[in-house]
Amino acid sequence: MISKRYKIADKVIEVSSIYEDVHEYCKDYVTNEQSDFSVTITPEDIALEKQKSDSEYAYEGLPLPNFSDELLEETAVYRKIAEIMPGYDTFVFHGSVIAVDGVGYLFTAKSGTGKSTHTRLWREYFGNRAVMVNDDKPMLKITDSGVIAYGTPYNGKHRLGTNIAVPLKAICILTRGGENSIVRIDKSEAYPMLVQQVYRPQNSMQLMKTLDLVDTMAESVKLYQLGCNMKIEAAKIAFEGMQ
Repeated sequence: MISKRYKIADKVIEVSSIYEDVHEYCKDYVTNEQSDFSVTITPEDIALEKQKSDSEYAYEGLPLPNFSDELLEETAVYRKIAEIMPGYDTFVFHGSVIAVDGVGYLFTAKSGTGKSTHTRLWREYFGNRAVMVNDDKPMLKITDSGVIAYGTPYNGKHRLGTNIAVPLKAICILTRGGENSIVRIDKSEAYPMLVQQVYRPQNSMQLMKTLDLVDTMAESVKLYQLGCNMKIEAAKIAFEGMQ
């Protein structure tokens, strides 16, 4: 086994893996601090990940994938970490977080809507004022003073992210539209998408805790819906609308 420690969302995790690839993937988060918890991957974990991926592809009527054991192990590590983090008031959320002047904005939507494209527009519009926090699976921590968004190693196929933490000001549900427009929405309007996009643990107690955290988050940050045509002015309209 290969063991190293990583600091993700202010928690130190000791990861013991069969393959080295996991540690290359997480190298930007390595630390020598004392661990808060540990995860260990077994051949059975890798076999379970293969079974899950095969089932998902079969359900969609797609050819079965041929993922390597190394890639499946990376997914197994991610899943084990995501299962534990709600115990620390933290959860994984599927979305793209970008920070402007040190303040975070999270964009979420159904797959293929254009989250990554939209945050790219922000980087083009704001230049050095904008920093990509995480382009796929940020972690969000609920605190008494608000929500903190963290970069994680799980930052999408283009590996866009930074090992930083920023206060989260707003969550914006992205939709495609001919015109750029942004409106404030309430918790009841946003909640179905928020629950859909959060990582939902298999453990029932951790799942209940996660749903409680999402509920608190929806009351702690401003919520918006953005119709976006993916032109550069969409970034200006979205940013100004969330101020």
